[in-house]
This record gives sequence, C-alpha cells and structure tokens, in this order.
Amino acid sequence: MAEEILDPDLPIVDPHHHLWDRRNYAPPATAGAAETPEHPFITAIADARRYLLDELIADTSSGHNVRATVFVECGAMYKAEGPADFRCIGETEFVNGVAAMSASGTYGDFRACAGIVSKADLLLGDSVKPVLEAHVRAGGGRFKGIRNSASFDQDKAVLGPLNRVEEGLYLSDQFRSGFKHLAHMGLSFDAWLLEPQLPDVISLARAFPETTIVLDHVGTPLGRGDYEGMLPARFGVWRDNIRELAKSPNVVVKLGGLAMAFCNFPSFLAEPRAPSLQLATEWAPYIGTCIEAFGAERCMFESNFPVDMGTCDYATLWNAFKHIAKGAGAAEKTALFSGTATKVYRLEI
Repeated sequence: MAEEILDPDLPIVDPHHHLWDRRNYAPPATAGAAETPEHPFITAIADARRYLLDELIADTSSGHNVRATVFVECGAMYKAEGPADFRCIGETEFVNGVAAMSASGTYGDFRACAGIVSKADLLLGDSVKPVLEAHVRAGGGRFKGIRNSASFDQDKAVLGPLNRVEEGLYLSDQFRSGFKHLAHMGLSFDAWLLEPQLPDVISLARAFPETTIVLDHVGTPLGRGDYEGMLPARFGVWRDNIRELAKSPNVVVKLGGLAMAFCNFPSFLAEPRAPSLQLATEWAPYIGTCIEAFGAERCMFESNFPVDMGTCDYATLWNAFKHIAKGAGAAEKTALFSGTATKVYRLEI
C-alpha cells in the first residue's frame, strides 16, 4: 500500500540519479561463478535494467514536488568507437539529449538532468584537459563536473561487481595532476569512496581548497563482507572522519545512498518493504551527524535512483528524508531539499 506523501508542495532538486539501458548486460564471468551467489548489488537493481527518461518521470511524478534533477555518471552510452580516453563523452551527449527533451516542456515543467556530472579519467594527468573541454562542449551548458569513484576494499565481497580501482586513487600524484584542472575550469568533483577511506578525501580536500568536492552517499558506511554487523561499532570512526572533513569549507555532502547493498541496513531487500519511518530511524544517525557537522547549507538529500530501489520506491525514500528533516526550519529545509543542490551545481532552473 502506497504511503501518503508528506509535505507534497516542498520543492525538491534531486542531485543524484542515473540513467542507463542495461537490458543486455551480463556480469563478467569469473572462476567458480556457477557456485557463487549473485552479489546483492545486482539483485537490488534487477528490476531496473532500463532506467531512462520515462522511468525517471514515473518516479519523480509519484507525489513529491521534484522540480529538477542532476545526473551522475554510471558508464552509460559511452562511444563504441574513437580514442579510448574520449569515449566517455558519449555519456554527456546522451544525457544532454535527455535534458533537451525535458527542457522542451513536452513532459511538463519538470527539468530532468538540469546538471550533468560525467567521468573523465584524472589519471590522465594534464592530458585530461581536452577530455574535460570536450565534455563542456557536449553538455550544452549543463555539464557541471566529474566523478571518479575511488571505492576500494581488500575484501572483494564488499563491492562485488564494483571492484574497479586500486587502493589510494585520491592520494595518487598522477590523479592529482589531473584533478588540478577542475578548479580552473569551474568544475566540481563528486567523490565516491567507502567509510574506511574517508581520510583519503580529507587529504584531497585540504590539498585543493579551491575545488568544490561533493561527498556522495555520506561516505558509504559498510555492513557487508568483513563489515557484516559492524555498523554500530564503526559509527564513531565514521563520525570523527565526517567532522574532520567538514572542516574543509570546499566540501559538501549528499545525504543518501544508505539504501545500497554495501550499507546492508535491515531494510535492504526486506519483504515486505520497510516503511519510511523505519528508513528514517535507520538512517537518521548518519544524516543528522552530517547536518550537524556541515550545516544544512552544505548538505543535500539525494535519491541515488535507481540503485536505491533495492530498499524502497522513490516516493517512500523522500518521505523518509522528510521524516528526518521534520524539525528543521523553513530555510534549512529549502537548503536540504533544493537550495544546496541548485547552488553547488550552478543550476539554471
């Protein structure tokens, strides 16, 4: 049974969602795969092999007042041909086309993908600059920054199919030689890494105080693999690192992603689906700590859809956030639900 929508008139800018078409996707085969259960991350998004404008509109029109969104890279629609370093431009071209469809007004006054965060490999060093310039040209004024995920853990069961990078990406001199170009071009950086890696982004933020860094998913607390059942025990470590990170004024944080497989809260893949009050109870310690450390003006709620659909639907997720923010004042709510995202991603809406 669908929940009643809380505070349905509150304007929302969703600063983190993906678009993809993975109907023909099959995870790469590995030794012993027949005996290895599918990673819960894959199970969680099994019903979202196609998530394009139609699916996004169905979610954003499910009761909450979502005015605009920001797309974040997910390896979608890379070019099949051309120089390898530039194939990522296909994602920006694709998303800008979706944004143009939405901006036509054909689908109402909602503005999908008003901001675009794509990928450029900063390990290219100085050679990344022409890639960034190509993104800017392809983005039609909507390209706002990039994301290079650094998520890594020695226990490969934590990330499963998302084991893609080596340890210490954000500490690499080669990575930083590419990172230095972002501020000069007015681009922001989305950082995704795991809770034990938070010192890496603290170091990055201090080394580049002129670059806006957006911490995705409150730093991804872990409750899977070697971290099974360890969320309470590691909360203090996470909290202390969040407070340390907040000392860098160039960092803002996205409040969400806690519905992912990696966190492994009791609500993940629960049947029946957990109600928004349960989600709010599970997530509030993390979200409340971030708001206390950063202030509402440096925090923004995010959907992380369709990845987070393993825990709840879109309407229930935003109800959970509204439960958490119910004690906030009007100005704080505006910042949390739309203002910070609009400012950080320089949206014209």
